[in-house]
Amino acid sequence: MARVVVDVMLKPEILDPQGQAVQRALPRLGFEGISDVRQGKRFELEVDGPVDEAVLARIHELAESFLANTVIEDFTVRVEAAEVAGVAK
Repeated sequence: MARVVVDVMLKPEILDPQGQAVQRALPRLGFEGISDVRQGKRFELEVDGPVDEAVLARIHELAESFLANTVIEDFTVRVEAAEVAGVAK
């Protein structure tokens, strides 16, 4: 079983009120030096069998049509490294 991760982020030109709220709160919480925060979504998909180009293409199609609003969001699709006992390989 493999894990494919789809990260969805607002496009840079789209206002991100949640990211701005977090960024404004950081200095009050003692975190200085953070000049920008953007919030997004992460989808982890467990895939039966090997992840080949056809599987990645199908997941890309899923992300484009269902997981992301491509008018205002960008997305990336990647295969995540397997973990053994909490330690990344």
